[in-house]
Formats: sequence, C-alpha cells, structure tokens
Amino acid sequence: MAKVLEDLSNAGVAIWLDDLSRERLVSGSLKQLIKEFNVVGVTTNPSIFNSAISTSQLYKSDILQHKSDSIEEIITKLTTDDVRDACDLFRDAYDTNNQDGRVSIEVDPRFANDTKATIDQGTQLWNLIDRPNLLIKVPATLAGLPAITHLAAEGISVNVTLIFSVKRYQQVLAAYADGLEMRIAANKSISEIHSVASFFISRIDSAVDALLDENSELRGAVAISNAILAYDAFLKFELSDRWKNLKIKGSNSQRPLWASTGVKDPKYDPTRYVMQLVAKQIVNTMPENTLNAVKVNGVFLGDSITPNIGKAKQIMAKLALTGIDLDKITNELELDGVEKFEKSWIELMNSVNKILTGEQ
Repeated sequence: MAKVLEDLSNAGVAIWLDDLSRERLVSGSLKQLIKEFNVVGVTTNPSIFNSAISTSQLYKSDILQHKSDSIEEIITKLTTDDVRDACDLFRDAYDTNNQDGRVSIEVDPRFANDTKATIDQGTQLWNLIDRPNLLIKVPATLAGLPAITHLAAEGISVNVTLIFSVKRYQQVLAAYADGLEMRIAANKSISEIHSVASFFISRIDSAVDALLDENSELRGAVAISNAILAYDAFLKFELSDRWKNLKIKGSNSQRPLWASTGVKDPKYDPTRYVMQLVAKQIVNTMPENTLNAVKVNGVFLGDSITPNIGKAKQIMAKLALTGIDLDKITNELELDGVEKFEKSWIELMNSVNKILTGEQ
C-alpha cells in the first residue's frame, strides 16, 4: 500500500470507492483495491449502475432469465445481487471495524420527494440484501428527512446522500438522532445502527466558480470551506447534550462522507478534495481515477480541516460580500442532483428493455 493511503487511514479517513460493477467483482479488481489501496467500503448510485449494466455483457443472461418480471424487478435483482456480493467481499473489513466494510445502495431516485415510497423501498432493499454491512442511501430532500428517521428507528443503517449545505446537513444529523431516540423509546438497541452523511464537494466549486471573476481569490475555495464548516457542525453536534445522552446508550456517530471528490476543473489538483479534507471520523469516497491520483501524487499534511475552520468562515464571509447566494446554489444543486439520478435510472431501464427486446 502507498504510504499516503496508509497516512490517510491512520489519520482517521476511511477510504471508500465510488464505483461498483459485476466486472469489478468477477475480475478481482475490487479485491485488489481492497488489498493495495486500503479501500474499506463502496458507494453506488443510479449513474454508477447505469454505466455498469448498460456497458457489460455480464448482466445479459440474468436479464433474459427474468424476462417475465418487470423492468424495475429485474434492475432490483441485478443491483442487489452485486451489492450483496460486495458486502460479502468487505466482510473482513466489517468484522475488523464495523464502521467500515460498508456497501451502499440507493433507493429509486424517482422516490426522492415521496417519504413513504422511500421508506418502503429502503426496507425492501435492506431485507432483500440481508447483510449487516449494508447502507441504504436516502436523498437529503425534505421528504427524505423523515424517511431517515423512520429507517433508523427500524434498525436500518443509512447513507444520506445529496447534501450540499451545512443547514441541510444539520437537519440530517437531527433526523438520524430522532430515529435513534424513537428506537430507544421502543426499548430496542441502537448499537448496531450506523450512518454516514454524504456531503457533495466538487459540484459546489463548479457552480460558484462560474459566477466569480477569473482572478478571484475565492475560486476553488468555497467547496472545501463549505465542507470544513460541515465538519465543524458535526463536531458541535457530537459535543451536544443530546448526542452525549445517545452515546451513553450505544449510538454510533453519523460520520461525514465527502462525495463528488473528483475535480471538475482540469486546472485543479486532482487530489485537492481528499488531501485538503483530512480529519478524524471522515469517510472519503473516490472514483478510481481520484484514488490513483492520491496514491501517486497525494501530499499528506495531517489534519487539514480543524486548523482551517476559522479560515473557512472568513472565505464564506467574503463570498457573502460578493452577493453570490450560496443557499440558492445549494438548493439548485439538490434539485439537479435528483434530476441527474432520475435520468440515469430511466436510461438504465431503457438499456434493460433493449436487451429484453433484442435491440442490444
């Protein structure tokens, strides 16, 4: 393992891969990343599965064997089989430290604004995959917040996705705590429930940079500052009386997970959303090209978050003076994120249908 990856792990950063496919499982490439890159978890999303299933022949026989099922049922079969196999591959990591060794699967993105449908499918996926190291991904929409609470109260571990603002992140922390408190009130254990909160990084810079002058000192600074302030909110929540009481009763922290960590601007260092966001109790899920960049070119500087909280606040204050409305941007990014995942899901359904009809 490269020393920089070992340094990240020792600093408290859990390295996860933002990708999964049957090709990775069959070829052994995922197993190799576990061994050589210290990867201890996997995240998936509708776009990842669309890419995996629509470009590989490894799914074709499964699809044709279930041609009497609906397209949604076939997709559920394909994705849950891959995620279950990945959960089994990460079982050693999970048994070593049950915070990690986690694999995430997302509810149908078309349910992003439907609380009941999200709860129902989240529960279905949890029971169908039937692995303790599974995480059910739920979007941090307003409709998603009560679903987070309900699923946690039912003993289901959750990965909350599409978080762009510190305010929404604080609501996510509260929703998770609500679920744990409901479970305690029902005289049930909370020690087996885990959660991460996926805070999206690079899309913030893409949106904000487009509104800034070419020479602005704020270019490329806002996304990292936003994430640093999210981590500050996490630390403050961990120190609250509410969380201390839950900790006594066995709660597990809802760790911040940095998502969308591949740079969008080719002028930026491809490791910036990893190496500049290092602290204890962090998960960083990376596409493989970012993981490779970190291994080859990453410069480890230790904790790069807590010493920079004050600086992050200054950057956000300067942004406010420009008149750029970050709340408006993060709201738009949430809507856009849901829309992109919906589009990928529909494309996946079309790809499966083409195989069923012999067009592909």
